[in-house]
Amino acid sequence: MDLSYSPSDDAFRVDIRTWLEANLPRTLRDKVLHHKRLTRDDYASWHRLLGARGWSAVAWPTEYGGPGWSVTQRHIWDEECARAGAPSVLPFGVSMVAPVLMKFGSVEQRAYYLPRILDGTDWWCQGYSEPGAGSDLASLRTRAERRGDHYIVNGQKTWTTLAQHADMMFCLVRTDPDAKKQEGISFLLIDMKAPGVTVRPIITLDEDHEVNEVFFEDVRVPVSNRVGDENRGWTYAKYLLGHERTGIARVGQSKRELQCLKRLALERTQGGKPLLHDPLFAAKVAALDIELMALEVTVQRVVASEAGGQGPGPEASMLKIKGTEVQQALTELMVEAIGPQAAAFDPAFLEGERAHSLTGDDNAAPLAAYYFNFRKTSIYGGSNEIQKNIIAQMILGL
Repeated sequence: MDLSYSPSDDAFRVDIRTWLEANLPRTLRDKVLHHKRLTRDDYASWHRLLGARGWSAVAWPTEYGGPGWSVTQRHIWDEECARAGAPSVLPFGVSMVAPVLMKFGSVEQRAYYLPRILDGTDWWCQGYSEPGAGSDLASLRTRAERRGDHYIVNGQKTWTTLAQHADMMFCLVRTDPDAKKQEGISFLLIDMKAPGVTVRPIITLDEDHEVNEVFFEDVRVPVSNRVGDENRGWTYAKYLLGHERTGIARVGQSKRELQCLKRLALERTQGGKPLLHDPLFAAKVAALDIELMALEVTVQRVVASEAGGQGPGPEASMLKIKGTEVQQALTELMVEAIGPQAAAFDPAFLEGERAHSLTGDDNAAPLAAYYFNFRKTSIYGGSNEIQKNIIAQMILGL
């Protein structure tokens, strides 16, 4: 079943587009559209601006402070935000731990944490991956030993996105080392300012500090910060990952970047003609355009399914695979379109420390970093190879 838009949906889209045009700060818009790096304040200020309008958590039900939008309206919102160049609302609090709290958290946990996620008081990060436990997440070794009304946590997490800014981490820990690996895991909420928590930066290929190592040394975590039952964390983790992988498709952003690619290819010439008119390059762009159209239709099917009351299933793995492949292909073709000018690398320009690139081409300067950054997309959220195994087992029955 494909998604069709009603007249009320079309009117909703017009309202959203009008609001974004009037309220999205130009500085933020320009950073996003020109592939510059966003700061903590950029994300936080946009979250506050949306919160004042009641739109910081558009998928939340009204009982928890959400706008009560339909699945279709949320899809339209995502599309329009991407088209306008709005920063993404960081998913760790709003889209990842919040649904887990709503479904499995205690009354006290929901009452305390959800309002703080909604208004941006708490910045969250995800404590899943470890050295030796990434796609095979159930092999994690971070231990949590219960002593009275606290757990004592020791271990290490890695590739922890934006942990340097985080107030809280939702974390998978091993509470029963003798159980089967999926059955001995619990889901804890850890204060990142607690004694014994150490965050160390990992500088990536694009020279950005986006991910981190996080070490736990005798960190005391109240038992009241455990979500759900002890040793049932794997159930909650799988529920969270279904929401994460659906969002990774990023169709709206890819549609925006496809238009950027076409503009770049029109501005560059080859043999006296725009590169986009070169048959070989045009064929690559057309093939990618078709892949993105197919992805969008698949996303619409999932949206329609959710509108019918079905939650994210193994189809989320298909969205994750194809969505990340499209994103990577877009960055590859952008670099190809720019040619040697894309090799220049200007971190100061990307960080906003300099108004214009030293290369003299502000559009080309960010593309090498953009390309390198997107090498990770086929790995995070469960590598694409693992997603293919999920599809083979849960959809194809192999």
